[in-house]
Amino acid sequence: MDHLQKFAHQVRNRQIILLLFNNIVIVGAWWWVSQHATIDPQLLLYGLIALGLTSSVILGLVSSSIIVKPVTQIWQAIMHVAPDTANIPPPKLTAHAIGAELVGNLVSHIYQLANVVGDVEKLASKNTTDLKNNFVANSIPLPLMVLDNNQTVLFANKAMCDYLDRSDSDTIGQNVYSVLDLSFGTDETFDKWLANAKANDAVASNIWERVRLNLSEGRKPRQFDLAAYYNQNNPEGFETMLVMFDHTQSYSQDDQALSFVALAVHELRTPVTLLRGYIEALEEDLEGKLSPEMTDFMHKMKAAAESLTAFINNMLNVSRIESDQLVLKLHEEKWPEIVRTAVSDLSLRARIQGIELVVNVDEGLPAVGVDRVGVYEVLVNLVDNAIKYSGGRGKKVTIKSVLNKEGLVETTVQDSGAGIPTNLISNLFDKFYRSHRSRNQVGGTGLGLYLSKSIIEAHGGNIWVRSREGQGSTFGFTIRPYVQLADGQKNGDNSDITRGAHGWIKNHSLYSG
Repeated sequence: MDHLQKFAHQVRNRQIILLLFNNIVIVGAWWWVSQHATIDPQLLLYGLIALGLTSSVILGLVSSSIIVKPVTQIWQAIMHVAPDTANIPPPKLTAHAIGAELVGNLVSHIYQLANVVGDVEKLASKNTTDLKNNFVANSIPLPLMVLDNNQTVLFANKAMCDYLDRSDSDTIGQNVYSVLDLSFGTDETFDKWLANAKANDAVASNIWERVRLNLSEGRKPRQFDLAAYYNQNNPEGFETMLVMFDHTQSYSQDDQALSFVALAVHELRTPVTLLRGYIEALEEDLEGKLSPEMTDFMHKMKAAAESLTAFINNMLNVSRIESDQLVLKLHEEKWPEIVRTAVSDLSLRARIQGIELVVNVDEGLPAVGVDRVGVYEVLVNLVDNAIKYSGGRGKKVTIKSVLNKEGLVETTVQDSGAGIPTNLISNLFDKFYRSHRSRNQVGGTGLGLYLSKSIIEAHGGNIWVRSREGQGSTFGFTIRPYVQLADGQKNGDNSDITRGAHGWIKNHSLYSG
């Protein structure tokens, strides 16, 4: 018979003995009273009931104390070895107690497991905390860095030190922001992500593409994808892990290709500017002298020249964004004037396409903090797209500006074209993206929305699209009123605010030195 069965057998026997004793007491009391005393039968019944209840309570207390005692001893043994308790003595085991064999066996196992866990923790601490001598960590061919909760570098493997061109003594023990001078292609940078993870998550991870590592003078920057893992409760204190996937060669080739295109486009700017000037001069000189057909030709030439100019500007600005050279100067501007200027400049193109432009700008909109040239290009890109995709003559494009519930100036451009399939919407703001459904019917480079997104986000705003296939599309964006811009964002005593297309002109570099 094993210990558990023996314990159950002992409990069952004691319960039977107690119940028999209780019944014998009640029957004996009835017999004694009926033989030696004269008492009313009803009172005798009440007395026996009271005796039965009293004896049941007493027996229940006694039996529960006997049965619970083994559980109490096991609990005491667990609490004695638990790491988060103190001053709990070990249980005193007696051979004659009920369940003594079961309790002794379980307590022995508890003590053995506690010893094994202690040995494992000591061995794990010895093998993992010293990452400098850890074979696996040092053998990883990817640059690897581990940070503590103060963003101090606890470990950098040999691949990381080689990648940074720094010795481990110059890296380990330093603050990560003094070791890594990083530039990101979006406003969501590593330092912002880590601060958010610390505030809201126990575990988090993220990946950034096309991150630039700026090295000391005379050395070319490196470009890579960055992966980060955050674990708030890591027992070893390894809170954040960084891994770099180098793509310097491929990304540099992309940059060189874009630079070549930008150079070629830049060379087109002068002849196109001259062409526009000649067209405008001819339009003025020949006004009223041309036939309707020739006048229509002249208008189409002018619209084509304006379209080519917009293409050149987009290409040059994308090149500046990629090289972190697109600088925006935010000034206090009247938003209705900017909207109407952009719409007026596109009115000829819309008229040639047979599209009606409708402008609804709320009165009393606050002044906005914008780079006038930048947001003008955003409006031109969105309205021009709406004209191209409206689907034919007789359609409308509605441009609307309001003050939304967040206190931001919100502008939407709505067309009545074919709409966008849901599965394509997530790619619309990617560089060079063109839908396979429309690329053969509508001209374009796939840069306008990418450029617009970069400019709006640099202004601290947001851009989005709502569309359903067959029901047209609505593109919208927000701009912050000038009064919402913090005083610290202004340059000294003037009202200028300088920003880059990737955010602040410092490009969110992690370097804090």
